[in-house]
Amino acid sequence: MTTTLIISISTIITLILMIVFKPTIKIKKLEFQTFWIVPIFGVILLLVTKQTNIAMIKEMLFSDSSINPIKILILFLSISFLSIVLDELGFFRKCAELATKITKGSQYKLFLSIALIVSILTIFTSNDIVILTFTPFICYFSKHAKINPIPYLIGEFVFANTWSMMLIIGNPTNIYLAESFDINFFEYFKVMALPTIITGLFAYLILILMFRKELNKQINEYEIEHSVLKNKTLSIIGLEHLAFCTILLAISSYIGLEMWIITAIFAISMVMVLLIYYIIRKEKTLKTSLKRVPWNLIPFILSMFIIVGTLTNVGIINNIGKVLNHFAIDSNSTIVIYGTVSFVSCNILNNIPMSVMFEKIISLSNPLYIKESIYSTIIASNLGAYLTPVGALAGIMWMGILKKMGLKFGFKEFIKKGIILAPIMLMIALITLAFIL
Repeated sequence: MTTTLIISISTIITLILMIVFKPTIKIKKLEFQTFWIVPIFGVILLLVTKQTNIAMIKEMLFSDSSINPIKILILFLSISFLSIVLDELGFFRKCAELATKITKGSQYKLFLSIALIVSILTIFTSNDIVILTFTPFICYFSKHAKINPIPYLIGEFVFANTWSMMLIIGNPTNIYLAESFDINFFEYFKVMALPTIITGLFAYLILILMFRKELNKQINEYEIEHSVLKNKTLSIIGLEHLAFCTILLAISSYIGLEMWIITAIFAISMVMVLLIYYIIRKEKTLKTSLKRVPWNLIPFILSMFIIVGTLTNVGIINNIGKVLNHFAIDSNSTIVIYGTVSFVSCNILNNIPMSVMFEKIISLSNPLYIKESIYSTIIASNLGAYLTPVGALAGIMWMGILKKMGLKFGFKEFIKKGIILAPIMLMIALITLAFIL
């Protein structure tokens, strides 16, 4: 037990340090993100020290259950692929262009339009994809319009990580926790719709107050670069795939199809369509889209799943669960305890491994309050991204994009904003959840 604990803690500490101080490494012309490399070494150490073995790892990764990480990865990567295809075709950029055109020099109108577009797209795609898409656009527009990009970048990040709570597909953590406890698409939506809406509205108002001095300034006249859809037919087909996929996900429990199968079918269908276009018209959308799929999530999630699984096998996770459940004695205390502790854990472990760990802990909780523990953890897994860049992969990617764009916004600046927003938003979301449950 001691060896497992030492290796696991060392891996987590190293992961945090690498994210903060060395998020990428270069080997000749190739650049790699370190967040997925560190956990692999953690797993290797567990194998070398015989804290786990290949047979145990196979059982963890390929078990025939809803929490099989392979199924969850297929679900998330399939949805990501459908979203990326639309982005490659210029759909998201077109949405951003339309949002900026209606501002007429007012930063308040621009902020509102960006908030609406980011929120709506996040609901039906995922927070990671929206952040990857809109961050460069905001930097580009702000530079040419000579306005401060920070209010819009913070706003984009906050809205993406708030409205991602609305549907199961908004965040890998939603998928993992909901699937782990057999919560279907519609049941999830019924609980999470109101907390998302209330938290999203409060986030908008607080951000307006926080950045009111900057938003009071008028936008200089600036001709927005006109964007066009690269292929209208493919864009329509892509939207249809995403729309019908979302509809089938909503009724998956009624038609007897697992969600990962539905998303995989639509992803494969889109691949076939794009492949045909490549053969006939040499359209390269398939190649560019596949390059952008977050494949590095695969080793990261699988490695962290193995580490948490090993901690569970030696009884460490069970001990943590007993401590939490000692204090979670009723509905409200369960929401507070699980929401707060999982929120803090996000910013130590990152939200995905936190969710893997808390799935084990929640399974030990009082059955009377299991919904409270599940949904409060889901809320924390999304809003945890507010506090530090370590809180979510979205934060790590966001900071990386800003660095590439030459914008100085470091770890300290992130925390200065997050320490104001995060506790307030978490409190609002948990209070609303308590009202519903």
